Amino acid sequence: MSHSPEFSRRILFNRLGSGLDETIEATPAERAALAARLGIPEIETLTCRFRLTPSTNRSVLAEGHLAAKLTQVCVITSEPFKDVLAETFFLKFIPAEEMPEDEFDIDSIDLDGPDEVPHDGKVLDIGEAAAEQLALMLDPYPRKPGVGLENAVDVAPVEGEEGAELSGEGPDGPRRPNPFSALSALKNGDRKE
Repeated sequence: MSHSPEFSRRILFNRLGSGLDETIEATPAERAALAARLGIPEIETLTCRFRLTPSTNRSVLAEGHLAAKLTQVCVITSEPFKDVLAETFFLKFIPAEEMPEDEFDIDSIDLDGPDEVPHDGKVLDIGEAAAEQLALMLDPYPRKPGVGLENAVDVAPVEGEEGAELSGEGPDGPRRPNPFSALSALKNGDRKE
Protein backbone atom coordinates (compact mmCIF):
# COMPACT_ATOMS: atom_id res chain seq x y z
CA MET A 1 0.00 0.00 0.00
CA SER A 2 1.49 3.31 -1.03
CA HIS A 3 0.84 6.64 0.58
CA SER A 4 1.84 10.20 -0.14
CA PRO A 5 4.71 11.05 2.24
CA GLU A 6 3.77 13.61 4.88
CA PHE A 7 7.37 14.84 5.08
CA SER A 8 8.99 14.63 1.64
CA ARG A 9 12.37 16.13 0.74
CA ARG A 10 13.56 14.89 -2.61
CA ILE A 11 17.23 15.16 -3.55
CA LEU A 12 18.11 14.76 -7.24
CA PHE A 13 20.53 11.90 -7.73
CA ASN A 14 22.76 13.98 -10.03
CA ARG A 15 23.08 16.63 -7.28
CA LEU A 16 25.06 14.30 -5.03
CA GLY A 17 28.44 14.71 -6.75
CA SER A 18 31.09 13.17 -4.48
CA GLY A 19 28.92 13.75 -1.41
CA LEU A 20 26.34 16.11 -0.01
CA ASP A 21 25.41 17.46 3.43
CA GLU A 22 21.75 18.38 3.80
CA THR A 23 19.66 19.48 6.78
CA ILE A 24 15.87 19.27 6.60
CA GLU A 25 13.17 20.56 8.94
CA ALA A 26 9.47 19.68 8.95
CA THR A 27 6.89 22.45 8.61
CA PRO A 28 3.97 22.71 11.07
CA ALA A 29 1.59 21.09 8.53
CA GLU A 30 4.06 18.26 7.86
CA ARG A 31 4.56 17.68 11.59
CA ALA A 32 0.79 17.52 12.18
CA ALA A 33 0.29 15.04 9.32
CA LEU A 34 3.22 12.90 10.47
CA ALA A 35 1.95 12.90 14.08
CA ALA A 36 -1.41 11.62 12.80
CA ARG A 37 0.36 8.88 10.79
CA LEU A 38 2.39 7.82 13.82
CA GLY A 39 -0.57 7.97 16.20
CA ILE A 40 0.92 10.53 18.60
CA PRO A 41 -0.65 13.81 19.77
CA GLU A 42 2.00 16.26 18.52
CA ILE A 43 5.42 16.71 16.95
CA GLU A 44 6.68 20.09 18.11
CA THR A 45 9.96 20.06 16.15
CA LEU A 46 11.61 17.66 13.72
CA THR A 47 14.99 18.18 12.07
CA CYS A 48 17.37 15.76 10.43
CA ARG A 49 20.92 16.28 9.22
CA PHE A 50 22.15 13.95 6.45
CA ARG A 51 25.56 13.17 5.01
CA LEU A 52 24.98 11.43 1.66
CA THR A 53 27.90 9.58 0.02
CA PRO A 54 27.57 7.84 -3.37
CA SER A 55 28.78 4.24 -3.32
CA THR A 56 28.97 1.35 -5.78
CA ASN A 57 26.17 0.21 -8.11
CA ARG A 58 24.16 3.46 -7.84
CA SER A 59 23.77 3.04 -4.09
CA VAL A 60 24.14 5.91 -1.62
CA LEU A 61 25.29 5.65 1.98
CA ALA A 62 23.48 7.99 4.34
CA GLU A 63 24.45 8.98 7.86
CA GLY A 64 21.71 10.89 9.58
CA HIS A 65 21.16 12.60 12.90
CA LEU A 66 17.50 13.10 13.81
CA ALA A 67 16.22 15.32 16.62
CA ALA A 68 12.56 15.72 17.59
CA LYS A 69 10.47 17.22 20.37
CA LEU A 70 7.08 15.54 20.60
CA THR A 71 4.17 14.55 22.80
CA GLN A 72 3.39 10.92 23.56
CA VAL A 73 0.69 9.27 25.67
CA CYS A 74 1.73 7.25 28.73
CA VAL A 75 0.58 3.62 28.49
CA ILE A 76 0.08 3.45 32.25
CA THR A 77 -1.71 6.72 33.09
CA SER A 78 -3.00 7.72 29.60
CA GLU A 79 -1.58 11.18 30.25
CA PRO A 80 0.18 13.08 27.46
CA PHE A 81 3.81 13.99 28.17
CA LYS A 82 6.61 15.80 26.34
CA ASP A 83 9.57 13.79 25.08
CA VAL A 84 12.81 14.59 23.27
CA LEU A 85 14.41 12.12 20.88
CA ALA A 86 17.87 12.37 19.30
CA GLU A 87 19.62 9.59 17.46
CA THR A 88 22.21 8.93 14.78
CA PHE A 89 21.36 6.31 12.16
CA PHE A 90 22.79 4.79 8.98
CA LEU A 91 20.93 3.90 5.78
CA LYS A 92 21.82 2.65 2.35
CA PHE A 93 19.70 3.87 -0.56
CA ILE A 94 19.76 1.19 -3.27
CA PRO A 95 18.08 0.95 -6.70
CA ALA A 96 14.52 -0.33 -6.31
CA GLU A 97 15.19 -3.26 -8.65
CA GLU A 98 17.90 -4.53 -6.28
CA MET A 99 15.57 -4.71 -3.29
CA PRO A 100 14.92 -8.35 -2.29
CA GLU A 101 11.51 -9.53 -3.49
CA ASP A 102 10.87 -11.30 -0.19
CA GLU A 103 11.66 -8.70 2.46
CA PHE A 104 11.47 -11.41 5.14
CA ASP A 105 14.01 -13.74 3.48
CA ILE A 106 16.59 -14.01 6.26
CA ASP A 107 19.33 -15.09 3.82
CA SER A 108 19.08 -11.84 1.86
CA ILE A 109 19.34 -9.56 4.92
CA ASP A 110 22.65 -8.22 6.18
CA LEU A 111 21.89 -7.99 9.90
CA ASP A 112 25.07 -6.00 10.57
CA GLY A 113 24.62 -3.61 7.65
CA PRO A 114 22.55 -0.44 7.43
CA ASP A 115 18.85 -0.58 6.59
CA GLU A 116 18.24 -0.51 2.85
CA VAL A 117 15.85 2.01 1.33
CA PRO A 118 14.83 1.83 -2.36
CA HIS A 119 15.29 4.71 -4.81
CA ASP A 120 14.21 5.08 -8.44
CA GLY A 121 17.61 6.16 -9.78
CA LYS A 122 16.52 9.79 -10.13
CA VAL A 123 15.76 11.06 -6.61
CA LEU A 124 16.24 10.13 -2.95
CA ASP A 125 13.44 11.07 -0.57
CA ILE A 126 15.38 11.87 2.58
CA GLY A 127 12.28 13.34 4.25
CA GLU A 128 10.43 10.02 4.08
CA ALA A 129 13.62 8.26 5.26
CA ALA A 130 13.69 10.60 8.29
CA ALA A 131 9.98 9.96 8.98
CA GLU A 132 10.58 6.20 8.93
CA GLN A 133 13.53 6.57 11.31
CA LEU A 134 11.37 8.63 13.68
CA ALA A 135 8.78 5.83 13.64
CA LEU A 136 11.51 3.33 14.57
CA MET A 137 12.75 5.58 17.40
CA LEU A 138 9.36 5.85 19.10
CA ASP A 139 8.91 3.65 22.16
CA PRO A 140 5.93 1.37 21.44
CA TYR A 141 5.03 1.52 25.16
CA PRO A 142 5.86 5.07 26.22
CA ARG A 143 5.85 5.85 29.94
CA LYS A 144 5.74 9.28 31.47
CA PRO A 145 8.96 9.92 33.41
CA GLY A 146 8.57 8.84 37.04
CA VAL A 147 5.58 6.58 36.39
CA GLY A 148 6.14 2.97 37.42
CA LEU A 149 4.22 -0.25 37.51
CA GLU A 150 3.20 -0.13 41.18
CA ASN A 151 0.38 -2.63 40.73
CA ALA A 152 2.38 -5.18 38.76
CA VAL A 153 3.16 -8.64 40.10
CA ASP A 154 6.47 -7.97 41.77
CA VAL A 155 7.10 -11.29 43.52
CA ALA A 156 7.05 -14.83 42.20
CA PRO A 157 5.03 -17.39 44.14
CA VAL A 158 7.01 -19.35 46.70
CA GLU A 159 7.47 -23.05 46.15
CA GLY A 160 4.27 -24.95 46.74
CA GLU A 161 2.00 -21.91 46.15
CA GLU A 162 1.72 -22.33 42.37
CA GLY A 163 -1.50 -24.34 42.47
CA ALA A 164 -3.08 -22.79 45.53
CA GLU A 165 -5.55 -19.97 45.48
CA LEU A 166 -4.06 -17.34 47.74
CA SER A 167 -6.58 -15.47 49.75
CA GLY A 168 -7.19 -14.42 53.28
CA GLU A 169 -4.45 -13.43 55.67
CA GLY A 170 -0.82 -14.34 55.35
CA PRO A 171 2.07 -13.70 57.72
CA ASP A 172 2.54 -10.25 56.13
CA GLY A 173 -1.14 -9.28 55.88
CA PRO A 174 -3.71 -9.85 53.13
CA ARG A 175 -2.42 -11.81 50.15
CA ARG A 176 -3.21 -11.20 46.53
CA PRO A 177 -4.54 -14.01 44.33
CA ASN A 178 -1.76 -15.96 42.67
CA PRO A 179 -1.78 -15.05 38.95
CA PHE A 180 -0.56 -18.56 38.08
CA SER A 181 -3.24 -20.51 39.95
CA ALA A 182 -5.59 -20.78 36.96
CA LEU A 183 -2.78 -22.08 34.77
CA SER A 184 -1.75 -24.60 37.40
CA ALA A 185 -5.33 -25.83 37.67
CA LEU A 186 -5.45 -26.37 33.90
CA LYS A 187 -2.14 -28.23 33.98
CA ASN A 188 -3.44 -30.53 36.72
CA GLY A 189 -6.67 -31.24 34.82
CA ASP A 190 -8.97 -29.33 37.16
CA ARG A 191 -11.01 -27.74 34.38
CA LYS A 192 -14.29 -26.12 35.23
CA GLU A 193 -16.88 -26.99 32.62
